[in-house]
Formats: sequence, C-alpha cells, structure tokens
Amino acid sequence: MIAVVDSGGANISSIIFALQRIGAKVVFTHDAAIITEAERVILPGVGTAQIAMNRLQQLNLIDCICSLKQPVLGICLGMQILFEHSMEGNVDLLGIFPGNLMRFDEAKSTVVPHIGWNTVRFNTDHKLFYNVPQDSHFYFVHSYYALKNENTLGLCDYGDQFSAILEKDNFIGCQFHPERSGEIGEQLLKNFIRMEI
Repeated sequence: MIAVVDSGGANISSIIFALQRIGAKVVFTHDAAIITEAERVILPGVGTAQIAMNRLQQLNLIDCICSLKQPVLGICLGMQILFEHSMEGNVDLLGIFPGNLMRFDEAKSTVVPHIGWNTVRFNTDHKLFYNVPQDSHFYFVHSYYALKNENTLGLCDYGDQFSAILEKDNFIGCQFHPERSGEIGEQLLKNFIRMEI
C-alpha cells in the first residue's frame, strides 16, 4: 500500500489516479500510524513551502516523515520541503537533503515560473531509471530550485542548471511531476513502486 500524504496542494487527484492506473493500492491520509506502516510514501504538493510546512506542523507529521524507513518520494513541492531552507517565505524545511532552494533569475532570459516540458539528464545508472531513456522529457511547474549536490541523480537546465531528481537513503525527490509526464513518468512511478532500498 502507498500512502499519499495529505500535505496540501493541488496535484493530489492526478497522483492518486496515476498510481491507480499502474495497479497500486493507494490511501490519501494524514494519519501518522498509516503513513509509518505503508510500504511506500509519497509527499505531493503544489503551492508554497510555508503553507506546506505549516500544514505538516499542524498535523504533527514532521517527526513522522523524517523518521520513515521505507521508500519515500517527494514530488515538486514535496521534494522541495525535503531540503533545509527555502528563499520562498524564508522558511526552514525538513532538512533531509542538504542545501537551500533559490528562485530562478529572470535576468537569465527565463520566464518564471518554469512551466512545461524539459529534459532530464541522469548522471547515474539508477534502478529508478529502468526503461527511462536518457534526456527524457518530464513536466515541470516551479519557481524555486536546488543546485546540484552529492545527492543529485539527474539534472535539468532552465537558465540555471538544477537538481531534477535526488536520492538520500530511502528518500527520493523529483522536481518534475511524473504523474503528469505521460508514459515516461508512469514508468518512473512503476520503478519507484518496485524498487528496494
């Protein structure tokens, strides 16, 4: 069973439908006991870091999430809150991935937010990328980003090069939306469901 954490945001139904299409049993919950016992956990989110962190604090889920041992996938804002700090609202985050989130610079000829399809270049042969070709296109919607660090598995370029997918221990973060990325995104979700840590 996959627990999709009720952390706020607007992409909940698309994630649940995408998981159901590939045969996953899904529960949408903010119950710490259910989240802790789930085989996999997904942190969704579209919105602001401050609102997401406030919601997790109100639901008493911060310690629960940080102590999870099963595979956890953070998507978009759900990935961003795994970092230490965000310039968006000057807010402290969960601190699982090292580093801070910065805003894209319009002076580098980019439109902010970064919305639409873009390629991801993997820098490792990871089981998460089984049957996912190099430079595949994924769908992005975000204004803040993380630089490459020791946990980066794949990079994207949008004026600045940024971390598109990361892994640390049992935590994985995708800046893009696999649930909105067609067959390639569906394959990545299948790989996440099947992978062992």
